[in-house]
Amino acid sequence: MIEYNRFTLDNGLTVLVHEDTATPMAVVNVLYDVGARDEHPNKTGFAHLFEHLMFGGSINIADYDEPLQRAGGDNNAYTTNDLTNYYCQLPAQNIETAFWLESDRMLSLAFSEKSLSVQRKVVCEEFREHYINKPYGDVWKQMRQLAYTVHPYQWMTIGKELSHVENAHIDDVKHFFFKHYRPVNAILVVAGNVRTEDIKQLAEKWFGPIPMGDKYIRCLPQEPVQDLARRLTIEAAVPLDAFVKTWHMDARLNKGYYTADLITEILGGGASSRLYQSLVKEQKLFSNLDCYHFGSLDAGLLTIEGKLVKGVDINKAEQAIAEQIAQIQEQPVSIAELTKVKNKTESVIAFEDMSIMSRASSLAMYELMGDASLMNTELEKYQEINPQDIVDYSKQIFRESNSNTLHYLAK
Repeated sequence: MIEYNRFTLDNGLTVLVHEDTATPMAVVNVLYDVGARDEHPNKTGFAHLFEHLMFGGSINIADYDEPLQRAGGDNNAYTTNDLTNYYCQLPAQNIETAFWLESDRMLSLAFSEKSLSVQRKVVCEEFREHYINKPYGDVWKQMRQLAYTVHPYQWMTIGKELSHVENAHIDDVKHFFFKHYRPVNAILVVAGNVRTEDIKQLAEKWFGPIPMGDKYIRCLPQEPVQDLARRLTIEAAVPLDAFVKTWHMDARLNKGYYTADLITEILGGGASSRLYQSLVKEQKLFSNLDCYHFGSLDAGLLTIEGKLVKGVDINKAEQAIAEQIAQIQEQPVSIAELTKVKNKTESVIAFEDMSIMSRASSLAMYELMGDASLMNTELEKYQEINPQDIVDYSKQIFRESNSNTLHYLAK
């Protein structure tokens, strides 16, 4: 049971405090309710660009890292299609340094042409290195565009096109910042050797004066039910043929999400999973094979992907996967196998909650989804799922008409 206190500043900033006197450290985690899904279709990659810009200095502080390191801290950030998360860890006695730094960049970044130019080059180089020049680098660019017709999940966090970041104008950047990176659109979580009363004072002192901003009301186009299978074949200079197939699945808080999570474990959760045992180990069709989903907040994708053993026909490999899917649709999973994947899920959740960094991040994430207390009831959702649920949901999502298939062939 993860305990926490919650309060809200007058400017709308939600603050959660998790007290843990067993550690000398503290974590300050700032989650902004903005991700790649909130970008304009002709100006993508901005949320990820901001992850870089936020470390490029603010109006008052030229370098974010240097004062934090002097206080014994370290920091990082990540951007997804759903959210942007910044976090730092430092000795609890130096926590005010983190408040100073985080509040200053929330107040206003240093919007200079120089800073934008530097970070734009960094992001463009990352785009070229990982998504254009790297073998298989465009797999998910292709798959997202195949699987989504209207929802903004159709592009990756790095952006839809390199030109969008290349052409990012300082005015576009300022508009994006003041629309999304405001107290009313943020969640501050402080965890570690702290007292809630002290954090209230620090939050009021450092974040209280920042203008509220306008609450961002998300109104995204919802992806219609897919009723026709989509397929794409690409030839590229890669060493091995690759197979990627996706199916649309439920959003994060639906029962179907938890069922899908267990299905991915049964099919592809490590060396004892069905796909690995049958298609990698026994039939030797794939050199590696994974089944997973993206954990996205809106309706997402369940994925099976792998590289084929050289010389194996990709249609034969696809048929072997179809047979495994038919099996999970027709034969209820045994209680023993279902218990095994539930136990594994439980241990993953428990392991994640061991560090205060993960606890802070999880509290912010669940608060974004509606209520941080969901963190303490998540496991019950998994325990409620029975073998018939697995069969029923497998039949629902693994319809061929709900699928998107990519054959990525070596030239």
